[in-house]
Amino acid sequence: MHTLYDSETYSVTHMLANAVTAELQPDDMKAGEQLLIVPQLVRHGFEIVDKRANKEVYLDGSWAELFQQQISAWQTKTPTQEEVEDTLEQYAELAQNPVVVH
Repeated sequence: MHTLYDSETYSVTHMLANAVTAELQPDDMKAGEQLLIVPQLVRHGFEIVDKRANKEVYLDGSWAELFQQQISAWQTKTPTQEEVEDTLEQYAELAQNPVVVH
């Protein structure tokens, strides 16, 4: 998980698919070694939080790919904060989930 952007109005976090430790150990492994299970379908996504509306949207699949393209474009031409906020506002319109702290 990597925070890509954080302002007074928006926060963007890149969520990465991670390998997990297996519960069962194969017989050919040495003591102390761990077997990692890599997900079959490695997916990543982006969480965009609209701090003003207290709502969040999670982008995955084709939405995440589109957002990744936007990030790549920003790396080529550094945007102003206003340009970033305008783009995030368009994605935040999709937000339906209230932000809940556990």
